[in-house]
Amino acid sequence: MGSTGTVLRELRGAQKSAKGVSLYSRYVNRPAGRVLAAGAYRAGLMPNQVTLISALFTYAALAAVALVEPSWTLGLAVYAALAIGFAFDSADGQLARLTGRGGPDGEWLDHVVDCGKLVLVHTAVLISFYRFGELPSDAWLLLPLGFQLAAVVIFCAGLLREQLGKAAAATALAAPGTAPASRVRAVALLPADYGVFCLVFLLLGAPGAFRAGYAVLAVVHTLFLAAFLTKWFRELRALRPG
Repeated sequence: MGSTGTVLRELRGAQKSAKGVSLYSRYVNRPAGRVLAAGAYRAGLMPNQVTLISALFTYAALAAVALVEPSWTLGLAVYAALAIGFAFDSADGQLARLTGRGGPDGEWLDHVVDCGKLVLVHTAVLISFYRFGELPSDAWLLLPLGFQLAAVVIFCAGLLREQLGKAAAATALAAPGTAPASRVRAVALLPADYGVFCLVFLLLGAPGAFRAGYAVLAVVHTLFLAAFLTKWFRELRALRPG
């Protein structure tokens, strides 16, 4: 087993493409995940174990949002746990590529944890609104439901686009994309990045500011949903044979 520095160098060469990735994921989350992956490798952990560590941090933080009265301290703790969980979510894939121990089971587990996270995060906000929020109107309770719908549809539709695109490429209907990563696109994707979304929980100590920030992100995700669905539908339509 090599030194941590050697492992980090090997991990840098085992990164996924930066295409379609926001600046946060490229320059914050992936590097943090690389450090965690190196530590996990040195500790002898398997990729699936790293996935479960990610789930532990993430789900514990979201349970706290639902069960604990909002405060600045809670907001800081929740954000820290979510950010760490997100970094471990990057680390599991990096560790799998480094060790060659990835497989369909690991990819499946990773997607299950991610899907549960997207459902739970907005459910936790809804519960917090109901239990602790002095809401201007009960209509605010609909906001987490709408946000959840947009987030889950983006996640599922994106996975389907990826898998259907791979199937088309495998049957020579389309060649893999070779366009370089776009810096403009990486900036534009920032509002839709889960790591950026997690920042809103730092506002838990100011309920009005949290609601406003959460509402803005909900609107942004709804706009991204419309843009992504249109883009992916056109891309898949172009893959039709003949």
